[in-house]
Amino acid sequence: MKLVLFRQGAGEPQPGILTERGVVSIAGATQQSYTPQLTMQGIIDDYDSLRPALERLAAEGKAVALADVKLMPPLPRPGKILACIANYWEHAQREARPLSMFLKNPDAVVGPGDTIVLPEFTIPWMFMHEAELAIVIKGPAKMVKQANWRDAVFGYTTMIDVSARGNGRHTWPSGPPASWLGKSFDTFAPLGPCITTADEITEPNDLVVRFWNDGQLRHNYNTDDMEHRVPELIEFATMVMTLNSGDVIACGTNHEGLGAIQDGEKVEIEIQGIGKMALDVTDPLKRTWERGVYMGADSTNPEAVKRHRPQ
Repeated sequence: MKLVLFRQGAGEPQPGILTERGVVSIAGATQQSYTPQLTMQGIIDDYDSLRPALERLAAEGKAVALADVKLMPPLPRPGKILACIANYWEHAQREARPLSMFLKNPDAVVGPGDTIVLPEFTIPWMFMHEAELAIVIKGPAKMVKQANWRDAVFGYTTMIDVSARGNGRHTWPSGPPASWLGKSFDTFAPLGPCITTADEITEPNDLVVRFWNDGQLRHNYNTDDMEHRVPELIEFATMVMTLNSGDVIACGTNHEGLGAIQDGEKVEIEIQGIGKMALDVTDPLKRTWERGVYMGADSTNPEAVKRHRPQ
């Protein structure tokens, strides 16, 4: 099932199911809360009991054409966004790097059709895309072992980890290391277009992730390339902190195919089994960088999904 948040016209945000027929509202079958985020968290918590009614609605409910609604981020304000640092076998490297994560600003979330706004800073940064699979948590989850990782996973969505790179990436602007700051500007965490429930994705470590910038394919990799796979990410994160329903773990990216994003461009992310969303990019300062792939060229070929993970 593909769960969404959407708005029709000037109406209030409401939860729905994305089907082949269009978007079906499930507002009448679910408990509406004070905020859209809390409404979605309630659906996650109650999904097992709600599922029969939601399946009937998906099959028989009135559908609105996708073109007639505005999709919103399916989790507008997660309690926590944990993001992996690197986490992919790249450039034929043969030793796994230590697993590490950082907290990304939950207020940075935007959704399908929204705009990534580059910040008005004169620090010599380049702003780049990182297309990532994101795990949506069903909580509370604490000390979850790898053998039981599925207990903590509600579903999956896509995230673009927009990142500042360059001389200023590791300092702010001249203080201690603080990489997360360059990844936490407003609009730097696009999520969407939906949450695909876990039952529809048998193996999260076998999905193709693609990203386009103005039609140029950049990221093109398989999640089988993760250095540390989804079960390990769940165990690691829940060892550190309690994860609650609606929290997100972004699984990191394959940096091959990385490039700049800049004013006037349109970016698109697509993950197999989840879907595709597009956003615009704007820069009040109208900066420009060399267009194209910044690190490696393997991922720009649609046939070049490579698996560097040691056997």
